[in-house]
Amino acid sequence: MNKKTAIKLYFETLRIRNIEIEISKKYSEQKMRCPVHLSIGQEAIPVGICKNLNKKDKVFTAHRSHAHYLAKGGNLKKMLAELYGKKSGCAKGKGGSMHLIDLKAGLFGAVPIVGSTIPIGVGAAWCNKLNKEKSIIVIFFGDGATEEGVFQESLDFASLHNLPVLFVCEHNNYSVYSDIEKRQSKKRNILNIAKAIGIQGLHLDGNNSINLFKKSKIVINNMRKKNKPFILLCDTFRHLEHCGPNYDDNLNYRDKKYIDYWLSKCPIKRIESYLLKNKFLSNSTIQNFKKKINSEIKEAFLFAENSKFPERKNLYKDVYI
Repeated sequence: MNKKTAIKLYFETLRIRNIEIEISKKYSEQKMRCPVHLSIGQEAIPVGICKNLNKKDKVFTAHRSHAHYLAKGGNLKKMLAELYGKKSGCAKGKGGSMHLIDLKAGLFGAVPIVGSTIPIGVGAAWCNKLNKEKSIIVIFFGDGATEEGVFQESLDFASLHNLPVLFVCEHNNYSVYSDIEKRQSKKRNILNIAKAIGIQGLHLDGNNSINLFKKSKIVINNMRKKNKPFILLCDTFRHLEHCGPNYDDNLNYRDKKYIDYWLSKCPIKRIESYLLKNKFLSNSTIQNFKKKINSEIKEAFLFAENSKFPERKNLYKDVYI
């Protein structure tokens, strides 16, 4: 693994983790008046994949959108301002956490309705093909979204028209409190569904930043050449509650052994261990990284808190009926 790339993967994954942790700490202040679905534990997937994208490539995501926005190059100050409902936010304070959008960064939309951005992303890929625009569309969604009808319909359309869409399932095994065994047949396999429609795929460890980067690089490079869709099924684990800043394992809907297993596979700890073992980084350098990140976070929160709210006269601007 290239030393420089490995360090960047670590830094960006750590940055997203620390940003999300600070959001969870400040949420109780009641200044962020929108629901938040935090990505703590799932950061490796967006970082590993988005590191292989360019500015023209577009990303679509759902309610758990912060990590995708930041990994694609989104502006931290604008993201936090959006959470605070300020006009300097990336959606002008009108969308909040679940409706992030930043066309300049290539984040073309986050929509909280389960599965809704899957057909929207495929539509964008169809538009690219009609306009002969060469770029990749990446759609991030959870395992619950694969239970929606639009999932299979979108796969079929992408396969039929050879659209360069990378479908990325962040498989954290739960839809709110419901284990996958209570929602899906054991015989059901997401990759087999895609294969039956004509789309190849890979099953990956979603908490291994380096392997995710390597594998997705090969996949994305092939997609650019062949203009065909592909699906990645990435196993991962959210540390916090489905929606909100707290730990909710006191509810006992996830087994303690299951939790301990996934905490031992924390993406931050794993890549940090790799870097230290291979002497790519020292402990002092890691501490310097943390100081740099925390300084950026502090500055971004000050920007968000001190920004102004949108004017009433702009309430109906950018609204399409």
